[in-house]
Amino acid sequence: MVRPNPEQLTRLESLRDGVVQQMERLGIFSELQLATATKVSLGLLRKNSTQRHGVTRWTRNGNEIILETVDLHPVLLEEIWTSYASFVMYHELLHAIGFRSHDKSFRELESLWPDFRSAKRGLDFTNQMRLKRARWIWKCPQCDKEFPRQRPSRGKYQCRACGCRLHDVPCRT
Repeated sequence: MVRPNPEQLTRLESLRDGVVQQMERLGIFSELQLATATKVSLGLLRKNSTQRHGVTRWTRNGNEIILETVDLHPVLLEEIWTSYASFVMYHELLHAIGFRSHDKSFRELESLWPDFRSAKRGLDFTNQMRLKRARWIWKCPQCDKEFPRQRPSRGKYQCRACGCRLHDVPCRT
């Protein structure tokens, strides 16, 4: 976890407050669940994270599991990602209020988020984070698909679409 600076913490709290208000409007969460969501500590993931967009952290105290923080990727605090950040915060708050696994009931609650388009932006976010960190592009010579990577493939990998061997192309920085 990275400690957010005061500006980032203000943005995280504002984001959380908006999400909790939306959760209230849904009318299916208890006051205790909403209070837990409102009080959870907030933090940031490391900026070099490419796969995780948010995480709910827990600690153990004997047999008891204690909610610690909800962390979001710092890039989600940028204006362009606001709608997706709200969805990620909602997803993590669902974990924080007790829905710890990605089972059927969790997915049903997750699907109640009103902005369904924002929920679909996860792949775009992952691709942008990968492109930011990429040193190599694995490129298919046949179908021109590109896969941003941090290491060269050295001809070991094939294109998922057409099966052709991928070529290494250094990224321009």
